[in-house]
Amino acid sequence: MFQSAGKNKIAMILAPVGLVIGLSAGVVHAAAEGGDTYWTGKSGGVTTNYGECWQGVGGTPDAPPCVKEEMDSDGDGVPDSRDRCPNTPKGAPVDEHGCPLDSDGDGVPDYKDNCPGTPKGAKVDPKGCEIMADMTIRTTADHFDFDSAVLKPAMMTELDEAARQINASKGDEMLEIVGHTDSTGPEDYNQGLSERRAQAAADYLAGKGVSASRMTVKGMGESSPAADNSTREGRSMNRRVELHTK
Repeated sequence: MFQSAGKNKIAMILAPVGLVIGLSAGVVHAAAEGGDTYWTGKSGGVTTNYGECWQGVGGTPDAPPCVKEEMDSDGDGVPDSRDRCPNTPKGAPVDEHGCPLDSDGDGVPDYKDNCPGTPKGAKVDPKGCEIMADMTIRTTADHFDFDSAVLKPAMMTELDEAARQINASKGDEMLEIVGHTDSTGPEDYNQGLSERRAQAAADYLAGKGVSASRMTVKGMGESSPAADNSTREGRSMNRRVELHTK
């Protein structure tokens, strides 16, 4: 009972203060002792955080125009109480949950996407532009000879296509070129041979217009076989170069 009377007393005392401020400023944020807050309604009403509403000078309690403001800290039009993605950049289009839209579903929000309308499932760079998918220069009809880093015609054909895709791409993909060997011979020797194979592919791509600054070269030696090294065919398939985009 004492508590209820105390609330009413505070509201009666402070409501006129809120009304005076409200009439001059339109929207009121007047804090009373203990953190009580008042909001003006569209018709000049004032409400306390006890839920009491006052309209007009003199204090008519429980009048309808009192409206409690909802905070929208990032200004995206979705109040904080419903915003699942706080701190959205100003002007970014958002959904009903306050999260940035990603219209083409490529994982890059529309406000960052330089290439909208990317095909579904396409690999993209951080700007939302499609980049070349991983490809492996590993053929069964024509492959590296044993203990050789010389590119064969079928490999060159695949590298030509890779260069075409990279040069036509709107993205900023980086190419990691990885060389491999079979398990024949010492590991240290095979490591160097794998690096020479990767470098041969990089040099060929550079000759087709791919910037060296977009390529890194790495050798894996015999550590990552793609086929069974116990068979002749498997060893042939392991003598390969792979191109990975990132």
